[in-house]
Amino acid sequence: MAPRQAPQLPSGANLWRTEELLQAGFTWPAIRQLVTAGVILRLRRGCYGRSSAWAEMGKPARSRFLIAAHSHGTLCTSKGGFVYSHITAARLHRLKLWKADDRIHLTQSTVPSPVSHGSDVVAHTRELGSKEVATIDGLPCTSLERTVVDCCLMLNDKQALIVVDHALRLGADVEQLREACAKLAGRAGVTTLRRAIGNADPRSESPGETLTRELLLRLKLPMPELQFEVTSREGRHRLDFAWRENKVALEFDGKAKYFDYEPTEEVLYKERLREKALMEEGWYFIRLQWKDLFREQEFKSRILRALKHRS
Repeated sequence: MAPRQAPQLPSGANLWRTEELLQAGFTWPAIRQLVTAGVILRLRRGCYGRSSAWAEMGKPARSRFLIAAHSHGTLCTSKGGFVYSHITAARLHRLKLWKADDRIHLTQSTVPSPVSHGSDVVAHTRELGSKEVATIDGLPCTSLERTVVDCCLMLNDKQALIVVDHALRLGADVEQLREACAKLAGRAGVTTLRRAIGNADPRSESPGETLTRELLLRLKLPMPELQFEVTSREGRHRLDFAWRENKVALEFDGKAKYFDYEPTEEVLYKERLREKALMEEGWYFIRLQWKDLFREQEFKSRILRALKHRS
């Protein structure tokens, strides 16, 4: 008798429910063995993912993979009467987030029972209009504007400003945001939403730049121009922040700024060439790292000292 052929993971997918693996010929012990061997990983109860696919993802992609795992894992147990919302919808919209966890937020029209969702799921109850719902990556979620409003009502000032900055950069309708804010007068969190809308600037290209601007505003420092264009022998460049009259440039050097575009070594090399050329044109550079944003006294002193020295 020919030996029984070992079952293979279903091809063409990176997510499987437990019953799909059982139907493919795997037994419970075999599934546990695949997890132990690192071939698959348990993403949530009843849903597994391909480990090699997970290993190739950055953090934002992993967060979206977990959302897809929730959708796939609940395909046969949910009636489908919800849409992804709040932080979860923000991840689907590719909005920049800071210090946000991976709990699954969803909104439905009826109050859920205490056991209808997993412990990592936050269920919200609200009637959504047709214009407040979108489909991204095949998943139902709140519209960009509705997502921004929901997020700001639950986030702190810094987190909310990052979300609104990036949403406006992606094309969110600021008038819709203002109208929603007006309708929510007196609601918990609306002050954060109103402040974020008032201080938002779509020119900020990263959470680090947003937090830098927020700190400049809060510390009552002279406000620089954002994304200021200059020319040197190396060509045209954009400075994150610039005090034009003083020829002082403020640059945020967070790693994400580099990894999103080109290999770090190449970008850093080009950055140094650019900086050297601009210094020859009389520019003075202040470079910030993440840690500098939380050393407020030192931050303010550095800025004031540079501006005074260059005045």
